[in-house]
Amino acid sequence: MDKSIIEILEDMKLPFPLSDIEITPFTSAEDGSEYSVWRVCCKDQKFVLKRAKGFEIETYSSFFSDGIAGAPKFYTAVNYRGDDYFLMGYVDGVDLCKCTRESLKRTLDAIISLQNKYWEDKTYENCGFSFEKSIVGRISRGKYLFDNEIESAYALFLEEYRRLPRTLCHDDLLPFNVLVSDNGATLIDWEYGGILPYPTPIARLIAHCEEDENAFFYMSEDDKAFAIDYYYENLVRSKGISYDEYRRSFDLFLLYEYCEWIMLGNKYDNGDKSMLEKYTKWAKALINKQFIGT
Repeated sequence: MDKSIIEILEDMKLPFPLSDIEITPFTSAEDGSEYSVWRVCCKDQKFVLKRAKGFEIETYSSFFSDGIAGAPKFYTAVNYRGDDYFLMGYVDGVDLCKCTRESLKRTLDAIISLQNKYWEDKTYENCGFSFEKSIVGRISRGKYLFDNEIESAYALFLEEYRRLPRTLCHDDLLPFNVLVSDNGATLIDWEYGGILPYPTPIARLIAHCEEDENAFFYMSEDDKAFAIDYYYENLVRSKGISYDEYRRSFDLFLLYEYCEWIMLGNKYDNGDKSMLEKYTKWAKALINKQFIGT
């Protein structure tokens, strides 16, 4: 057993003997490599120990210390040799990389529950990855698009980003950051989470999925359409936002997601233009829809 992990857990002053625990490292969903996350088991209790990244500790401690549906419960955190570590509840489940309708519905229900709880909540607006912190990267992304049509549409996104209602958002809700079980869905890895414009997580969840079942993120077009409408009917409609207004906002947030790979392709030219070309094509198609007109 890794001595440093034991020392971290000792610093956390857990209410059970460390001699009885079993520690298992998790592996990355992207490449299968081990990273700084461990399952900690003691008899009938299970936890996750993680070396914190981004704004995780502030986000978890602000929003999840009481334990709410849709996110792991936060217990405690310590600093060990200059790095921050925290303990949270263990969640079992399967990720959303190969999406099914039932798993998608449970994921949407988790997003809706969390966002409804914190809708326009000013109490936590400066916690974690706040709007003021997030807007810096949004503006920066727009500087590497190198296409007049896309730049004009991206300027509309920035206007929309500034004006929309805000609520609790997971800013990196890719399908492997969801765990789905019979008990519902849990959003994990809140490295970038805070009170942000409401379409942020669902747009990212959908944007990078493809209908090819061999794609890393698979979601059928029917399921995408279902998600867009289900989210509106079960959350956004109740906030007095019309469907047309919502769809325009949602598509601008999709554009923002597509521009991630346009920015990366232009800023870091590694010779492979495939992702740049694919996402440029998606962005152009989106811009041509009537409710985004530039």
